[in-house]
Amino acid sequence: MKRMFAAAALTAALALAGCGQSPAPEAAAANEASADTAARVAAASPPAESASPAAPSIPAAPGAPSFAVVYPGGTVSGPATVAQGPDGPGGILSFTTDATPDTVVAFYRQRAEAAGLASVMAMNQGEARAYGAAADDGSGKLLRVVATPVENGPTSVQLDWTAGG
Repeated sequence: MKRMFAAAALTAALALAGCGQSPAPEAAAANEASADTAARVAAASPPAESASPAAPSIPAAPGAPSFAVVYPGGTVSGPATVAQGPDGPGGILSFTTDATPDTVVAFYRQRAEAAGLASVMAMNQGEARAYGAAADDGSGKLLRVVATPVENGPTSVQLDWTAGG
């Protein structure tokens, strides 16, 4: 199961890298614009455990869809990696939060469903949680989140998305 999930994550990373295509022209601007996201996220007000999908959220990257946001109170580790793929723009963002993996996944599940995405994958491996959702309409919209607790530390989260075409 670990190998299958690792293969899926690697495939997503390769797809977002554009499979040999150069990044979208706005990628450099997006990376610059998202560099200040870490500072804005650190100032987010709601406590991690009480975050609701309706709470104001910071986009994971400029132009990211409504379901691809930084978990309220999350601390971004660096700018999102964004690219243009066959199913539209997408990206990957890593951050940490004091929320539990279950709470993080529940937040993203609610956001995905509110955006019209359907759950397509869920995984529990020890205390780690993963969740995936996709649009039923063939638009290519996709959300995946992996939340892993760090011993004596916060929850590490990897969020990736495709906005659809």
